[in-house]
Amino acid sequence: MDRESAGDIRFESIMVPVAEGERLHMKRIWREPAGPPVLMLHGAIENSRVFYSESGKRLGPWLARRGYDVYAADLRGRGGSLPHVSAVSRYGQTEAITQDIPAFMERIAAIRKGERQHWIAHSWGGVLMNSHLVRFPEHIPMVRSLTFFGTKRSIRAVNLQRIIQIGLFWNVIARIIVMRKGYLPASSVGFGLGSDDESRKSHLHCVTWAGRARWVDPDDGFDYGRAAGEVALPPALYLAAVGDACLGHPADVRRFMSESGHEGAPYLLLGKRHGNLHDYDHLSMVTHPDATSDHFPAVVRWIESH
Repeated sequence: MDRESAGDIRFESIMVPVAEGERLHMKRIWREPAGPPVLMLHGAIENSRVFYSESGKRLGPWLARRGYDVYAADLRGRGGSLPHVSAVSRYGQTEAITQDIPAFMERIAAIRKGERQHWIAHSWGGVLMNSHLVRFPEHIPMVRSLTFFGTKRSIRAVNLQRIIQIGLFWNVIARIIVMRKGYLPASSVGFGLGSDDESRKSHLHCVTWAGRARWVDPDDGFDYGRAAGEVALPPALYLAAVGDACLGHPADVRRFMSESGHEGAPYLLLGKRHGNLHDYDHLSMVTHPDATSDHFPAVVRWIESH
């Protein structure tokens, strides 16, 4: 475990074995080691750095300075997880749901002696978190609250940005790249869609769900949609951004809320006309420097209420 510090907070890299030769990475960020534990999960073609910088900026360090014990997780092959995604990677979102997330949860529980956790996700990370909880409802009591930034499962918004980013890049160009490379090197091919890579299987699973397919596991047919109607997930706060025309369109976020049994849950639409400082987009809603004084306090109030 490597430990560092940034002013008044500390950083620690934790490696979690998950399969033969594969280890997951979590960045623990804290000032008060006994503070409420928070698990943070990134979305597709991203990694945990969406939640923190080594200089102590973004949501993770901001929460740590307010007394929370933060664990920013990297899904298999992403960020600090080893080995990195490559053409030989055989895992996808099924493994993230059934293996990675419980491995993160269990390691935090071991460190914090079973204390209940708060979960925060950006984008596709929220889909994976809800999928895990509806598939393993015995884990629901371990989670106090959920907070999702720009989380949607299916993308049905109709606009130019969707045509370019999803119709052209994600569904066509990315698929051609995956066929040639054996994985999606999103961190190097450009298009400004992400900062990390995706395995062939993970990309295929995401394409399947982001279309009009039912919420059913592409590997084993587990029906998440039906299971969601049979359980009560932890209380959730959903945030969407006015400037997010595609990757987390407000209408798509609301659809996932309903699909998860969270219809009527607290929902914040971030934009100037709603009293915010900016018309945030899919990424800036979690990375903009002004978020700490704009809508992050609402997230803390939500967590504190649970």
